[in-house]
Amino acid sequence: MSIRTEKVSSELRQALARPLADIASEISAGFITVTHVRMSPDLRIARVYLSVFGGKISPEQTVAKVSERAGSLRKHVNTKVRLRFSPELHFYLDDTLDAISHIETLLKNVPPPAKETDEETGNKDANSNEDSEA
Repeated sequence: MSIRTEKVSSELRQALARPLADIASEISAGFITVTHVRMSPDLRIARVYLSVFGGKISPEQTVAKVSERAGSLRKHVNTKVRLRFSPELHFYLDDTLDAISHIETLLKNVPPPAKETDEETGNKDANSNEDSEA
């Protein structure tokens, strides 16, 4: 990503934080966090990744409800972030935390490597060579 797209994505994250918190309280969705915003090179499309914790409805339903309000969120972004074109907002559920926890459980289940003995490697006693050199 270029520096400009990174700056714009950072501004979008900040601009969307408050309205998403308001939406979360309205629909009893718990806590919504914008984890990442990826901008297209022409800055016309923004892919917004959300993480959802708690709430009475599932995270997938929360993202669907937020997507329904994409037009009003786009207008809000247009008032807060000064750009030539207001970016089209696409919302996705961020599953990186789930992937991290899955990888951690896989790593915890891997048995520790067995210690190799000199007999298994085919080497004779390594200490006998050191003693003969001294």
